[in-house]
Amino acid sequence: MQYMLMNYVQESGWTQLTKAQQTQGLAAYTAYTEAMTKAGILNGIGRLQPSATATTVRLVDGKPQVQDGPFVDSKEQFGGYYVIDVADLDAALSWAARCPAAGHGVVEVRPFWPAS
Repeated sequence: MQYMLMNYVQESGWTQLTKAQQTQGLAAYTAYTEAMTKAGILNGIGRLQPSATATTVRLVDGKPQVQDGPFVDSKEQFGGYYVIDVADLDAALSWAARCPAAGHGVVEVRPFWPAS
């Protein structure tokens, strides 16, 4: 099943990082993307189901915290996304928890409409 992992982060946070921190952040996203590519799960874009079908993941004390529904009470912005094809929601949540954005923002996981 296809899922979109939508990354919500504070856009102003990037400009507050040092050049070294920005380089380290880019390296983390590059490694994450390479891991998805190597696992053969990284895909393209498709139509999303309503936001009520969303599940959000954030790291709290290093552990994934899962919340049903969209994460709307935030000052974080939609900054990017990954489209993955995995067996089920649990697999999608596992990949979301590994996303660098989960450590400094939130990752919303939403399934695509099935192909007709």
